[in-house]
Amino acid sequence: MKQRINKTVIVLGGSSGIGKATAHRFAEEGWRVIVASSDKHKAEAVGKSLKGELNLAIEFDVRNEQHHVRLLEELRHHGIDHIDVLVNSIGISESFPVLENDFDTWDNSLQVMLYGTVKSCRTLVPLMTEGGRIIHLTSIHQDRVEKGSSAYGMAKAAIAQFTRSLALELADRQILANAIAPGFIDTPMSIKENGESELKSTWFNDNYVKYDHLPLKRPGLPEEVAGVAYFLAGPDATYITGSVITVDGGLTITF
Repeated sequence: MKQRINKTVIVLGGSSGIGKATAHRFAEEGWRVIVASSDKHKAEAVGKSLKGELNLAIEFDVRNEQHHVRLLEELRHHGIDHIDVLVNSIGISESFPVLENDFDTWDNSLQVMLYGTVKSCRTLVPLMTEGGRIIHLTSIHQDRVEKGSSAYGMAKAAIAQFTRSLALELADRQILANAIAPGFIDTPMSIKENGESELKSTWFNDNYVKYDHLPLKRPGLPEEVAGVAYFLAGPDATYITGSVITVDGGLTITF
């Protein structure tokens, strides 16, 4: 059994996919984990499933200013006066043609992923002491293009640039800011409207496996991304800041 570490991580979007795997990885290593998600019931279910007794689940919609106030109140209520690591794994995926969508659709992606990221950092970074870590989940879409994913890609690219700005401006406090850019990862986001996973489709196999466009010939697991997040939070990553680490099975090295 892992010895409990006297450190606290908050995982935004911790109720599903990479965020859920990250919450479990930190809990298994003995950290206190705060799972924050707009889906209250899923957050509570993950919180109950984590190892350890001090973990916490909080309903948190990054778009809602009142939720930011309530988050701080919840932390104070549970005696949490500092955060050692912030992991932001919040993401939504909506597909539409680049020139034909309405601006409300654009704005939803930006409000959740870009502005939500900025607001969350403004809320939580003041709770960080020297040596804190910020880890954002971006995507290979930050510099790769897929039809229908313009707003998603733009938001993720902006998060990568925001991460660099944080790294520079928080360096005097020894707070490190980095990002992870996953490729195809087997998460609920891979499930399409018809209920089928695109990662098990003929399209995926033909495009990414059959002709070596994806060198490792398989999608990644959420746990494989969570391991990188845990590394960035640990003692072996003390001289890494402003970086984006790609976790994509070699997808972006091919052409």
